Amino acid sequence: MIGVNDAPSIKAADIGISMGITGTDVTKGASDMVLADDNFATIVNAVEEGRKIYDNVRKVLQFQLSTNMAEVVAIFTSSLLGVTILTPAHLLWINMVTDSTPGLALGMEKAESNLMKRKPRNSNESLFANGTGVDIALRGLFMAFLIVISYFIGEFIETGTVDLSLTSLDGMSMAFLTANFVQVFHAICMRSERESLFKLKTFNWWLLGAFVLATILTVGVIYIPFFTNLFNFTAISLKEFAIAFGLAFSVVPGTEIIKFFQRKFGKKIA
Repeated sequence: MIGVNDAPSIKAADIGISMGITGTDVTKGASDMVLADDNFATIVNAVEEGRKIYDNVRKVLQFQLSTNMAEVVAIFTSSLLGVTILTPAHLLWINMVTDSTPGLALGMEKAESNLMKRKPRNSNESLFANGTGVDIALRGLFMAFLIVISYFIGEFIETGTVDLSLTSLDGMSMAFLTANFVQVFHAICMRSERESLFKLKTFNWWLLGAFVLATILTVGVIYIPFFTNLFNFTAISLKEFAIAFGLAFSVVPGTEIIKFFQRKFGKKIA
């Protein structure tokens, strides 16, 4: 649209578009989108970029809410049982290191291959539509289960029993490792809400960097004496480390199974 008389039509449209070069000031002022180069092909690029940004916002939101839910459920469960799985200092570290950096990296995710093949979504659609709320609940509960189980495995390895009246340093250390790694692995799984991680054709180097950084810092907290004493941990054995890491990694096949059933029986993301 370029003429003054087109302004009312542009204003009434869902997305009013005008020409940046040949369009009038009145028309451009009434538009939602102005084509700076007067090229209609730019609209396609703009739609693709907008869909990618919206996708990434959903991914980051789902990642943050599900991981925070896992922490809340794990602490709530430990409170009911009367044990200390993670302290406030541990949770602060998790939120600063393995909750924020992978989340930022997810925001740099490239567009998925089927992005422009999807039907337009409803403009009034909630960010929690198409099963996102259920995803958050399922994954949050699953991650919380892994964290709690990791603690009791550590306590059993340390003492040979599970005693709710005792606080196990091995258990806390293993739960901390599991909580950190499960969030990073979950972020990797969240590169696509429905598509299998192993079918993605792009690579997120930012997420790889976040994984490496989180791993170095988390391992350092467990094994560097100053930080070990500061956070009240203990240098766990290689066996315990492998168990904690394995429990965290199980979120990958678990998420892939959930995605499989969502693709097979669920509604596709619009």
